[in-house]
Amino acid sequence: MNPDRPDGPQAPAHDRPRGRPALLIIDMINCFDFPGADVLEPKAAHAACAILRIKQAMTGAGYPVIYVNDNFGEWHSEKSRLVDHALAQPNRAAELIAPGDEDFFVIKPQFSGFYATNLPVLLPKLGVSRLVLTGIATDICVLFTAADAHMRDYALWIPKDAVAAENDDRGQFALDTMRETMGAETQASDALSLDAWMARLDRGDDTRDGA
Repeated sequence: MNPDRPDGPQAPAHDRPRGRPALLIIDMINCFDFPGADVLEPKAAHAACAILRIKQAMTGAGYPVIYVNDNFGEWHSEKSRLVDHALAQPNRAAELIAPGDEDFFVIKPQFSGFYATNLPVLLPKLGVSRLVLTGIATDICVLFTAADAHMRDYALWIPKDAVAAENDDRGQFALDTMRETMGAETQASDALSLDAWMARLDRGDDTRDGA
């Protein structure tokens, strides 16, 4: 690798001051070849439209975007292999929000984005203390990642239009749980902007849906 032209985004050697947000895009680089995928895939494609809107706001403001993705049991996989595999067949969700060279990409072996990954080290280096969680599935990987983030004192926004679950009732229950027990904001991205959410946190307001 040429040190003058690094392959992908670089994190500083030392932790930055806290206060920045980051967007986590969970498991959206996906082949949708598992049981129930026929139900989840169109919902994920719908969520991808909201995720793209949030991603554009994040990158426009200079904030980090981090893809947090399952390795799907392929322990030797890396970013390009997973992306190529997902895009080998028509895939609206992955096509809409395929990662760019400027985006971070973290591969996880289990449900939570924090378990056995470098995410707990990366976020402090980027000065991140506020997380926007998006992706699939609301009641599994998003929920587990949110719980681990909450235990680490990250402020959370989980836009309900930017996540998807195979079962709508379980997805809603997970959103309610994250809002009521983890203090997460769950308003949709078309009802709450990134700037507005950040301003609420700075003021110390508790204006969550249902709060």
